[in-house]
Amino acid sequence: MRSNGYTGIKAIYTAFILCLLLACSKDAESNDQIIIEDPNGDPVTIDTSVNKKNVGDSANDLLSGQTFTELVLEIMYLDGYKPTEASISNLIAFLEARLNKSAGLRVVEKEITITQQTEYSIQDIIQIEDENRAEYNFENTIAVSGIFIDGGYDQNTNEGSVLGVAYRNTSFVIFEETVQSFANQPFAPSLTTLETTVMNHEMGHLLGLVNAGTSMQSDHQDVAHGRHCTTDNCLMYWTAETGEGLLDMLIGGTVPSLDTLCLDDLQANGGK
Repeated sequence: MRSNGYTGIKAIYTAFILCLLLACSKDAESNDQIIIEDPNGDPVTIDTSVNKKNVGDSANDLLSGQTFTELVLEIMYLDGYKPTEASISNLIAFLEARLNKSAGLRVVEKEITITQQTEYSIQDIIQIEDENRAEYNFENTIAVSGIFIDGGYDQNTNEGSVLGVAYRNTSFVIFEETVQSFANQPFAPSLTTLETTVMNHEMGHLLGLVNAGTSMQSDHQDVAHGRHCTTDNCLMYWTAETGEGLLDMLIGGTVPSLDTLCLDDLQANGGK
């Protein structure tokens, strides 16, 4: 067993190294870097730019086990806007069925505090993520961030209230207050059903659907509605992103699944 003196010297040395690293933290952060502690408590510099690319750029990394064998999902939420535990479990089940991650999936839940707004732009969401996100790709682990927020999307129209957006390669936002408002309407599906559908849909975009980082094995992109599927009962159909469209889509209260065309795409890109 090492002596207390050795332990003290190691602690001083570690603190000195951390101080040197923190002295450069402003420059590091401006270059998309943060400093964390590894499992041994030693400081490690993380390049966060790999989690700040375009939607779909990490589709293969998420689907396959070639580079990353584990996925960590960081759920960040405001007080009163945390998704139900059933919705989180449903999302994990959806991912386990599609991803090849031999080391498994894990969830980190965190309540955050922000300056609340009635509506948010993507730039607002990015700022919230950058100020609060703690999980990034590290060694064999790929990290995904999900933010659950009050207010609405600044791109909402009279025809559609957006429920969620995938905006970076490992990031999505759910406008939870909007989701809850639709769940509270008469004869609407349960909150868990709505949350699960929107979360699964946005994760589908991160997995490269449709034709957004995961190549199509057959032509099924609804070009008129962007990166969505032409099959009207598929999870990736465009109406799954708006509250009005989703209520019409969820007749019977069942969460939509991916159709065979989308599944073929994911399997060809390293998924199950």
